[in-house]
Amino acid sequence: MAASAEGCIFCKIVRREAPASFVREDAFTLAFMDIQPMNTGHVLVIPKAHAEYVEDLPAGSAGPILEAAKEVSRALRASGIRCEAVSFYLANGKEAGQEVFHTHMHVIPRWRGDGLGLRVRADRGRVADRKDLDNLAAKIRAAMGRSRK
Repeated sequence: MAASAEGCIFCKIVRREAPASFVREDAFTLAFMDIQPMNTGHVLVIPKAHAEYVEDLPAGSAGPILEAAKEVSRALRASGIRCEAVSFYLANGKEAGQEVFHTHMHVIPRWRGDGLGLRVRADRGRVADRKDLDNLAAKIRAAMGRSRK
C-alpha cells in the first residue's frame, strides 16, 4: 500500500534516518545500492521529494532522475563490476511490480545469460492494426488534456 512521506523508507534514507550505501547525490536525486539486488551493482535512483508515482512528480522533476541514472550507468560500465549492458526499470504501480511507493528507477548491470528480462506474451510479434493504434493514440491525447494539474 501507499506510504506517506513520513513512513516511506526512501524518504527516511533521504533524511538519513535509515542506512544506505550511497552512489551519488545532487539537489534533486539520490542514488544508492539496492538491498535486494537483481544483479551485483544494482542501484536505485530516486527523487528526493516524495512522489508515489511518476505522474505525481512536479513538472521538470522526471528529467533529473534519468540524468542521474545515465551517470550511474556510465559509472557501472567503467567500475570493473560485471556489466555488459544496463537495464533501466521503473515500475509505476502495484500491478507493474512497484513495491516501494516512492518513485524510483532501477539501474541494473546486465550480461548475457544473467537470467533477467521481461516476459512477453506469445502474440508479441503481432503487428497492431494502424486504425486501432490511431484510436488508442486519440484516447491518450484526450486524457492528457484532462489530466493536467
